[in-house]
Amino acid sequence: MSEHVIPRPSGSVDVRPCDPADTDALLEVINRAAVIYEGAIPADCWHVPYMSREALTEEIQRGVRFFGLRAGDALVAIMGMQDVRNARLIRHAYVLPAYQGQGLGSILLRHCCQAQPPRPMLVGTWSAAHWAIAFYMRNGFAPVPAGCVLPLLRCYWDIPARQAHSSTVLAQPALTVEQVSGLIKGGGPAG
Repeated sequence: MSEHVIPRPSGSVDVRPCDPADTDALLEVINRAAVIYEGAIPADCWHVPYMSREALTEEIQRGVRFFGLRAGDALVAIMGMQDVRNARLIRHAYVLPAYQGQGLGSILLRHCCQAQPPRPMLVGTWSAAHWAIAFYMRNGFAPVPAGCVLPLLRCYWDIPARQAHSSTVLAQPALTVEQVSGLIKGGGPAG
């Protein structure tokens, strides 16, 4: 696929659900954009491809729903969301490198945050992915208190311990320790 920078989207942009026919394109976006992690995340957590077809299939079977933005017929930005218990998780958010910095990730994030009924939004990312953390913070997410990261990761994600200890969690709205405790106990955020 030849990449050319598309103009920054203005007005309404069509966010579309991805379907099984998009599997190859999803993998291309994820694996091309994930190259930025090489050298930033623990070496034993980096692998090529970053996400295999089997891993993507497992994620979809677990309830991750993917949405995408296209330039012409080509998928150039994707984001997954997954409702787990009483929260919505943002999963696997990637924009092809040539299309980054144009607001596509923010458009997808706004779409995914329109949960009905409203529920807390959580995103887990590598602690070393400072660019991703900054992106989520620019879009209204706040880091959860440090002591809440591992309990949230254990409760809402199914990831290896090594990845959990190298990750952080951000939330929208911002959550206090007490609110995280209420969320984990199965209610909404208390307070």
